Amino acid sequence: MFAAVPACSAAESSAPAAKGTGSTGSASAPATTQAKPQRKPFTISFGGDVHFEGQLRNRLAAPRTAFGPISSVLRRSDLAMVNLETAITQGGTPAPGKQFTFRAPPTALTALKAAGIDVASMANNHGMDYMESGLRDSLAAIRRSRFPIVGIGKNAAEAYKPFRKTVNNNRVAIIGATQVLDAEFIQSWTATDSKGGLASAKNQQRLIQAVRQARKTSDTVIVHLHWGTELQKCPNAAQLDLAPKLIAAGADVIVGGHAHILLGSGYLKGRYVNYGMGNFVFYNSGPETGSTGVLTLTINGRKVLKDQWTPARINGGIPVPVTGTARQQALASWKALRGCAGLRAKP
Repeated sequence: MFAAVPACSAAESSAPAAKGTGSTGSASAPATTQAKPQRKPFTISFGGDVHFEGQLRNRLAAPRTAFGPISSVLRRSDLAMVNLETAITQGGTPAPGKQFTFRAPPTALTALKAAGIDVASMANNHGMDYMESGLRDSLAAIRRSRFPIVGIGKNAAEAYKPFRKTVNNNRVAIIGATQVLDAEFIQSWTATDSKGGLASAKNQQRLIQAVRQARKTSDTVIVHLHWGTELQKCPNAAQLDLAPKLIAAGADVIVGGHAHILLGSGYLKGRYVNYGMGNFVFYNSGPETGSTGVLTLTINGRKVLKDQWTPARINGGIPVPVTGTARQQALASWKALRGCAGLRAKP
């Protein structure tokens, strides 16, 4: 996740066309005037953590409908993004001593694309669950699919590279990194100059450098993070420490998850921060862990003009939008989460 896109996501030029009328590309100004193209607002939607274990594996038999009805929400936005919390491999050796290890076949990437998702992050505490051989398989699958993935690569330069897309003349850069890694895997899973792996937010300086580099050539800089404490409703000290540093480095939007429950979203120092997107396409669907939704931001350059929450509940492993009284209650609960997060409802 530095100033370009990982080799595994080097398919920007052939990435799925962004959705919506006039949502991609920069219109060339007439040669006689050389006028600078005018930016217009764009929308980006975020879902939370996605894997295809348990009952979800069967959904990959029909990957084009794997995400169910939530896909219509994702497709309405110019861009959409999720956290892909799994290795993409059908072999490999599970990480030794790890209680939960996730893997999925390459059709998982087909399912993401079909759901209207334009980019995903694999920088999380399951992205290398099948260790180095699983990493090789994941990178090979990503290259073959030409589906944009951030936060992982054959070295640090690739892992910290942003996905780039011009949307309504906004040059958008999205960086992925994880603040959550099991202590025994921090060294072996973190990408370095000479070794493949994940982009780690534990190396704050490297992540901040990537944000500063992206800022120089982008209108909108988004950082997607795996962060937080499982089942803790308020952001932890590491999140509260990192968010303002990334904003100071040039981030306009910070979005992430890991806690398996929803955390607060809102404005911090005039920029937009989401501390927890919760589960999304996931086999865990308890009273709190099954509460989910889609966060849609309307952005023009560095300004987040609007946030919109589409509440949903996980049913059969997939998010199903809620309606009526349940929707109103879910919206109120989501807005209340920003209280302990120190975030504002307005810039």
